[in-house]
Amino acid sequence: MVRLPLTPAEVERGQRLGALLRRARGCRSMLDVALASHISPETLRKIESGRVATPAFPTIASIADTLGLSLDAVWAEINQAERTVEAQSVLPVTRHPSLVS
Repeated sequence: MVRLPLTPAEVERGQRLGALLRRARGCRSMLDVALASHISPETLRKIESGRVATPAFPTIASIADTLGLSLDAVWAEINQAERTVEAQSVLPVTRHPSLVS
């Protein structure tokens, strides 16, 4: 199976996800969180570092549950920057006076 390369937006979203999970993990060890989430510590390390930008949904759901995060909060956090960029990229509509009377 051939995987398509990730878009820059997907890579950035993966990095935001990793940063969110690191913050939520706080002082808990990566090993404790990984074992409680039923994933390998290596998988958690790759997700937190952004090397796995598009982890499987059940993996994220399990980690979020272990960390006490709602999936809605995770989704909102990782997509917040995209919405900000999209809002900034919309140009305001300016009306010019008609040259015809």
